[in-house]
Amino acid sequence: MFTAKSMLFIYVETPLHAGTGRGLGAVDLPIQRERTTGYPIVQASGLKGRLRAAARGRAKDSPTEQDQQQGWLSTKEFLAIFGPETAHASDYAGALSTGDARILLFPVRSLASVFAWVTSCDALARFLREAEMVGLKPGWPLPLAPGKDTALVNGTALLAGDSVVLEEFSFKPDTSQAAVVKAIGEWLAKNALPQTGYDYWKAALPTKLCILHEEAFRDFVLYGTEVQTHIKLDPDTKTVAGKMLWTTESLPVDSLLYVPLMAGPSRAHGVDLDGQAILQKVASLGLTRTQLGGDETTGQGIVALRFVNSNGDRPGSAATPGGKQ
Repeated sequence: MFTAKSMLFIYVETPLHAGTGRGLGAVDLPIQRERTTGYPIVQASGLKGRLRAAARGRAKDSPTEQDQQQGWLSTKEFLAIFGPETAHASDYAGALSTGDARILLFPVRSLASVFAWVTSCDALARFLREAEMVGLKPGWPLPLAPGKDTALVNGTALLAGDSVVLEEFSFKPDTSQAAVVKAIGEWLAKNALPQTGYDYWKAALPTKLCILHEEAFRDFVLYGTEVQTHIKLDPDTKTVAGKMLWTTESLPVDSLLYVPLMAGPSRAHGVDLDGQAILQKVASLGLTRTQLGGDETTGQGIVALRFVNSNGDRPGSAATPGGKQ
């Protein structure tokens, strides 16, 4: 049973390829997507594995009190949180549970202001549903859905003439719900973007936020991702070797995803941590950035992380640790 919950926001800083293996469509190596909507996701198993790998480097057998204050885990705590090693996987389950990372904001090329963060009432409603599940209260209402050729905006930053032009598509701007669009943008800027080094983007988000009809949003996240072409050259002829020409799909830079995190009491013998303490330990690891997905050696998949609890703070920042080893 989960006794504590929080939210993890993931901001994409270099193209993110969380792949599914060989695809049957136009792209050889597509990204992971929801079956029903086609929205991009990062599956929970890969995300938890990445958190586990990152946390392993912050665990030692006998951390000092100073180490613990700096976010280090004992090896027993690490295993209690993420589960035992494979050879002992049946002994007990880890206390931390992660959901899939779902898309909330997707960057699209704009004729005005370079690019816009687009979303939809469908994506926002899904976020509000999961936010309620983890006890997070954003405090803004879901706007009324715009028409198929309409874009809800706040102000004139995205206007090119009398239209909002995203890629080659033109939308009629609607400012009748500007206050709601602004409130959503300001809340996300304050609570979802990385805490440091993002002043420019925090200031830009409320004016560059654009809420589209759900079908327009779906089409952008389906067909507006980055597709990179790769080749392998024959070292002698300097031509493409055999059929070594392939394409890889990635989530573009400046995408924003969210992940519900849940935790229950430790199941490991000798480790007395409740769910709140588990989330506090994970948030205190100092994981402000990590790498997800493929192509790590070419700098792909760098993401910024932000852990938020129901008060909008880091888990455990206003709570008492639930136990001690």
